[in-house]
Amino acid sequence: MKKVTVLIPCYNEAEAIATVVRKFPREQLGRYGFDLDIVVIDNNSTDGTAEAAAAAGARVITEMERGKGNAIRAGFHAIDETTDYVVMLDGDDTYKPEEIWRLVEPLDSGFADVIIGSRMHGRIRKGSMKRLNHTGNLLYSSLVRATYKVTVTDVLTGYFAWKREVVEDLRGHLRSSGFAIEMEMVTKMARLGYPIYSVPISYDPRRGDSSLNPVRDGARILNMYLKNLRWKPTLVKNAEVSRGRLKFVRTFTITKTIKRISRRHEAPHDRSRV
Repeated sequence: MKKVTVLIPCYNEAEAIATVVRKFPREQLGRYGFDLDIVVIDNNSTDGTAEAAAAAGARVITEMERGKGNAIRAGFHAIDETTDYVVMLDGDDTYKPEEIWRLVEPLDSGFADVIIGSRMHGRIRKGSMKRLNHTGNLLYSSLVRATYKVTVTDVLTGYFAWKREVVEDLRGHLRSSGFAIEMEMVTKMARLGYPIYSVPISYDPRRGDSSLNPVRDGARILNMYLKNLRWKPTLVKNAEVSRGRLKFVRTFTITKTIKRISRRHEAPHDRSRV
């Protein structure tokens, strides 16, 4: 069985999260040879999101520092080496878990390393997206295609799929704490040299209130687009960038340095016995 880790970042999505978790077609994917690990990243919710997700069968982790970007980065660092593919979608029931195979199949067949679900070329139900958001998305997607040279058609989508190695490469480069995270992921994947392909998906009206502010967050998304035009990766590709690994490397290096210094200051007769 190949393992698909599904990440669902959530803040106050108690109304919808259980429905989202239960909609995943586990039996169908099992027939194809895939096992799901559904991980809900509770972003310090106050409405019982974590409890509802756990009751529905999800594995729940908590990111206390609020912001979608913070939640996504926490999810990326929760992925283990047994994972083959990573899928991410929102917990507000706007994206269809039933369409997960549409994103995973191109990865499994070797067609791509990164797939995004495109609402712009898919089916958007009435009332799902405000006209301002729709126009802004079309504009941002056009700009990214022209300047970053990737074939993305929905740069602000919340439905992604990656091979695990891409996530491991990408996660150490992410800095956004909020809703600019999708723009940061797409533009930095482009700078890292990953081709990005889109598949059409459905988009339904959300359940519950949205935390997105079109004007404030739109400005932050634009700033992220502009900032990354000159961004270049500074970490070694596929480096060990998880928090625990970096802490271990730093501790190990410091310990070795202390031992070297100690040996330099040992008395000659002590060194002769070593």
